[in-house]
Amino acid sequence: AAFISIQAFPALLDLPQDLEVSTVSCGSRHTAVVTRGGELYTWGWGKYGQLGHGNNISSDQARRVEHLVAEGLRVEEVVCGPWTTYVRV
Repeated sequence: AAFISIQAFPALLDLPQDLEVSTVSCGSRHTAVVTRGGELYTWGWGKYGQLGHGNNISSDQARRVEHLVAEGLRVEEVVCGPWTTYVRV
């Protein structure tokens, strides 16, 4: 079982270089950001697939949701629910 650090207080996060974040949303145990370029990055607890990476793996590192890039979709908005993530493209 993967250990996921839960931060009760704001903490600095290292994102890949040259990314400018335009929107942030937090769920119960996961977080998502939309970049100014329209890409979605997610991290945290992924047991229900809410990170959007096609699996149920959790991650402490922000990872780009590759499926959206492969489909040529530009993310406009993200809203995280308790165990879900909604994306408007």
